[in-house]
Amino acid sequence: MSGAPRKRPQLSRRARMIWMGVATGLCLTLAPFGAVGALFSPLVFDHQGNILNPLAWIAFLMMVLFWIVCLIGPFGAWVLFKRDKEPLAWAAMAAPLAWLTVLAAILQFIPG
Repeated sequence: MSGAPRKRPQLSRRARMIWMGVATGLCLTLAPFGAVGALFSPLVFDHQGNILNPLAWIAFLMMVLFWIVCLIGPFGAWVLFKRDKEPLAWAAMAAPLAWLTVLAAILQFIPG
């Protein structure tokens, strides 16, 4: 057994473009749900005292901006992909999922 690291098989650029297209489709599918969430975002202030709760304000802003992240994330990812910065491109493509995860975590701590 040698100490040399194994090489992982690389996908072709065409295959990576296909997967980037699939991820773009998923992000764009989330955008209408984000728009509906933005319409319902003022509901985080329904509980007494939430108007002064900083987490409620953060959740409100994150809900309002989620659909925008769903549109900007793939756009930025394709720009980075075209400039041969694939790790950053995949990070940009994952931004809506990360945004949604943080939003779900914050919403757990808002009373109401």
